[in-house]
Amino acid sequence: MENKVIAIVDGREITESHLVSLVHSLGQNAARFASEDGRQKLIEELITQELFYSDAIENGLDKDQEFITAAESMYSNLLKQYALSKLLGTVTVSDEEALEYFNNNKDTFRSAATARAKHILVDSKEKAEEILAEINAGLAFEDAAQKYSSCPSSERGGDLGEFGRGQMVPEFENAVFTMKADEVSEPVQTQFGYHLIKLVSINNGEEAEFEKVKDQVQQFVMSVKHNDVYSAKQAELKAKYTVEMK
Repeated sequence: MENKVIAIVDGREITESHLVSLVHSLGQNAARFASEDGRQKLIEELITQELFYSDAIENGLDKDQEFITAAESMYSNLLKQYALSKLLGTVTVSDEEALEYFNNNKDTFRSAATARAKHILVDSKEKAEEILAEINAGLAFEDAAQKYSSCPSSERGGDLGEFGRGQMVPEFENAVFTMKADEVSEPVQTQFGYHLIKLVSINNGEEAEFEKVKDQVQQFVMSVKHNDVYSAKQAELKAKYTVEMK
């Protein structure tokens, strides 16, 4: 796209690239300025900024020590970030490197195990055991959940839907992921009370295919290589320049 000049303020050009940068800086708010009227408002804002710049120069604000100190700090930080960007920008990851990393770390990319379960929550072990006896005598687990459970899931027959590891409290999770489909547990105590759990189904996860996770693998390898390059450069600079700890 041509970098067209859209205004000139005190001899300085405002171009389309300046407008694009301003739009990008607005993030989600950019949508408010998508119309032609919005575009004109943004151009006016750019013009106003340049007018402030001219006024600041005329009044010698660029000579204020406070400004000079702030500018030097910004320059220093920007140069550090630029130097780091230049260093890490040299790092690349080939398909061969990504594939090798994948083959050596397949478990990292395996889909997570999930389970679907139903439960009945009561406030005592004795009550849980009484309900379990009724279930073993023929009462449907779902009916028992609607009748006895204090959890809001009782309205769905105790159904908690599908969940993965880390989404439930440890005691509940440990029980679920050691059960078989359609099995009903003994009472399981957690911070919420006592649970009877019925496992509906379990998915132990699947080994990933390289092509489906290739981008993710490349990000992993890139991160490792970035860290290696950074550490090596850090050691090199420490050996080159004086560092005095206070």
